[in-house]
Amino acid sequence: MRVRFHLPDFAGHFRFNLIFSEMLKRYPEYFREGVEIASVYGCFPPSLWNGGRMCGGYCDTSFIKQVISSFNERGIPLRFTFTNPMLEKKHLNDGFCNMVMKLADNGLNEAIVFSELLEEYIRKNYPNYKLTSSTCKRITDPDTLYAEVEKDYHIVVIDYDLNNKFDILEKIPDKEKCELLVNACCDPGCKMRSEHYRTIGLQQIEYATFVKNHPNTDYPISRLNEKIPEGKKFEQCPSVGRTVFDIQQMSTHISPDDIWNKYVPMGFSQFKIEGRTYETLNLLEHYMYYMIKPECKDIARFTFLRQLRASNVIKFSE
Repeated sequence: MRVRFHLPDFAGHFRFNLIFSEMLKRYPEYFREGVEIASVYGCFPPSLWNGGRMCGGYCDTSFIKQVISSFNERGIPLRFTFTNPMLEKKHLNDGFCNMVMKLADNGLNEAIVFSELLEEYIRKNYPNYKLTSSTCKRITDPDTLYAEVEKDYHIVVIDYDLNNKFDILEKIPDKEKCELLVNACCDPGCKMRSEHYRTIGLQQIEYATFVKNHPNTDYPISRLNEKIPEGKKFEQCPSVGRTVFDIQQMSTHISPDDIWNKYVPMGFSQFKIEGRTYETLNLLEHYMYYMIKPECKDIARFTFLRQLRASNVIKFSE
């Protein structure tokens, strides 16, 4: 049995995810049956192609190389969230994003895509990358979903409004190719979700453009709305603050027992935990909830936090 988890944010949660991957290697007895880390997804800010969540800050080349090598030498792919729906042809030549793609172009790393324009560009210029079809596409029509699965994608992330629509899930032609987002924080059936993705895309473009034109300048994300057209200003959605306990009350929630007792027997093996913008303790409790045996949560949490606190050097004692 393989239960493959895609984990959030290789940059912002760099040490967090690296230590967790080491804990899986050193203490497999803490983990539920078959748990694997399939990838760590995210972006290196200020990636203009990024979508789904606003990503601020700046990563220099040395840090980018460190992150790539640290995960890749453990056999863990980075999966870039290049899902900005607002990209134009002029954005394809972005120097920072292309630099990142070249540095990580080793056949192991992957990209999540939304824009057909960017997808075609990556397929042509970076054919070594496996491509994932993003949940940001909001594909909720069953026949459209089945057709998407038949396309040339490594993985298709299913819209989480379909998480518990078993009549639809059962008919998916290749379930091994599909990924389920288990802990969605967004309201089920949210009518603003696609609009939020578009607004976040505009913000990401504005932010990346400013950083490019004003190096070494502090530019808080909070000022981005000054640059967004009237009627397109983005207010922080309250759903992003939901905890691991809050999401368990939602109809789109997939519990650990559901994963092992329902979805894996159906043929699904790919599961995504969202949390790029989560604070450390909330993200940790999501990891404990989904990947750790219930009877091992206390020792696993203690082991992890002790190592996280120990030093800036990722080192486990034998």
